[in-house]
Amino acid sequence: MSGSQPPAGRGAPCSRCRGTCSGFEPHSWRKICKSCKCSQEDHSLSSDVEDDRKIGRLLSDSKYATLTARVKGGDGVRIYKRNRMIITNPIVSRKDPTFDTITYEWAPPGLTQKLAIQYMELIPKEMQPVAGTEGAYYRRRQLMRQLPIYDQDPSHCRGLAEGEAKLMEDFVKKYKADALGVGEVALPGQGGGAKEDGKQQDKTLAASKPSESTNGAIDSAPAGGQGCCEICKQAVPADCPVVYADRAGYSRQWHPACFVCCKCSEPLVDLIYFWKNGAVWCGRHYCESLRPRCAGCDEMIFSEDYQQAEGMTWHKKHFACLGCETLLAGKPFSLDEASLLCTACSKSRHP
Repeated sequence: MSGSQPPAGRGAPCSRCRGTCSGFEPHSWRKICKSCKCSQEDHSLSSDVEDDRKIGRLLSDSKYATLTARVKGGDGVRIYKRNRMIITNPIVSRKDPTFDTITYEWAPPGLTQKLAIQYMELIPKEMQPVAGTEGAYYRRRQLMRQLPIYDQDPSHCRGLAEGEAKLMEDFVKKYKADALGVGEVALPGQGGGAKEDGKQQDKTLAASKPSESTNGAIDSAPAGGQGCCEICKQAVPADCPVVYADRAGYSRQWHPACFVCCKCSEPLVDLIYFWKNGAVWCGRHYCESLRPRCAGCDEMIFSEDYQQAEGMTWHKKHFACLGCETLLAGKPFSLDEASLLCTACSKSRHP
């Protein structure tokens, strides 16, 4: 077993239970609350500091390390240089003017405020990360869901057997080199213009050769105008920002609301994507496309010896009843809405 860190946030309220849960009670290996059985995401356990450290770790040792900053005295630790955007609008009245301040917990880096605001207006309002709103909560929840810390840091894993930490480290190193990306927001036709190392040449090269097809559709650089969106195929107005993914080449572009995971169709949080088979993926589903994920502890499985049932997988030591924790290998069980139960717990749930 690798060294692991205990979950934080004991006592945090559950957004799903709406007051019936007494507060987060960490399970020893499942990513759930022992009290209500809801997920860590439902208890919103992360904080700005933890999120910035997690993304900083993810982007460090990759070509996106410029989006991170070294922590003073942090022994080489890097944190995410998150672009927080504060907008102050004067409110004109007959009395002294007041100001309406809106804080976005995250905004695409490197944009003018006007373009950043345009970008925000092009994503659904309930997903705009305005401080103190449902959109900010949605962003935090998606950071936990799409980029779980235990998909990148072996010290946060409880399912690794002796010797598997190295397999996981190699897995992470490979996806950082081959697939990890951060979307770039720009006006149509202007993607890659500020990149160094001749990235602008990639745009010309990508446009001059047939590009990979996605889901069987023919994908070619559009003729005339500013082109169309990779997903919805609708035209992109010349004065509206789009998202570019440098791993896809600069002949492709997405409407901000269309830059979503090809598997779950959820918007890619902070524009962090993984590129595979001509499509963008969130971190969770990209990792699952390469390795099985344990339905018990939610971690990637690096052993070749694991339990399978009804299209789901488990570490053998985690093939246990959600109710009483009895190991179920070789025993009768039921899967109730993806919850693994022994026959006794299943009967008590459905008498």
